[in-house]
Amino acid sequence: MFKSILSTTGSLTGSELFICLGVAILLGFIISTTYMLTTDYSKNFVITLTILPAMVQAVIILVNGNLGTSVAILGAFGLVRFRSVPGTSKEISAVFLAMAAGLSAGVGLLAYAGVFTIVVCALMIILTKVSFGEKKNTEKALKIVIPENLDYTNIFDDLFETYTKKVSLDRVKTTNMGSLYELTYTISLKDSSKEKELIDAIRCRNGNLTVLSGRPMVNREEL
Repeated sequence: MFKSILSTTGSLTGSELFICLGVAILLGFIISTTYMLTTDYSKNFVITLTILPAMVQAVIILVNGNLGTSVAILGAFGLVRFRSVPGTSKEISAVFLAMAAGLSAGVGLLAYAGVFTIVVCALMIILTKVSFGEKKNTEKALKIVIPENLDYTNIFDDLFETYTKKVSLDRVKTTNMGSLYELTYTISLKDSSKEKELIDAIRCRNGNLTVLSGRPMVNREEL
C-alpha cells in the first residue's frame, strides 16, 4: 500500500510528475483549510501553507539523489530561514506538516502522504475543539490610577485581603505629568461574582479615578 509510484530507473515521466504535483496541491488545501478552522489566520500565511507542499515536492524531485544539488538547495533553505520572522508554535507546526506532506509526495509515497496528512489534520481539529491543554486561569490584571498624594504601599491591603486569594504588585508608573500613579496588580479573586464590589471599593479609595480589570497579558508562543 505504502509504495512509491515513481519508477526506479532514475527518469521521471510526465504522468508521475503531474500525479505527485496534484496530490501535493490537494494536501496543501487540506492543511490550509484545517489551519483556518483551528486558529486565527492571515491570508498570506494560508496561501503559503497551500503552495508549500507543492514547492517541497518539486524540490525533492529535483534533487533525486544528486548530492551537489542537495547542498545547493540546503543553502537556499538556510537563507529563507534567516529571512523569516519567528512564528507561533501552531504556525511552525503547520509549516512542518506542509513540508512533511511535500516530502512524502516528492518521493512518490502518495498514500502515506494522504493518510499522514488526514490523521494529523483530524487530530488538530479534535484537540482544538476539546478542552485539552487549556489552563484554568483565575488570575486577572488590575490597573488602578491614584493621585500622587496617596501612599500606594498599603492603601488597598484590606480590600485585597477581603476579596482576593493572591495579589502581587507588578508595576508602578507615573502618568499625567507625574500627577497620577498607575498601579498594575495581578490578582486572583476568591469569588469572581464579587469583582464589581472590589472595583467599587477601590473607586472610593482612589477618588473615582480609572480602575481597569481584565485578563493578564499572555506572551506570544514562539519556538
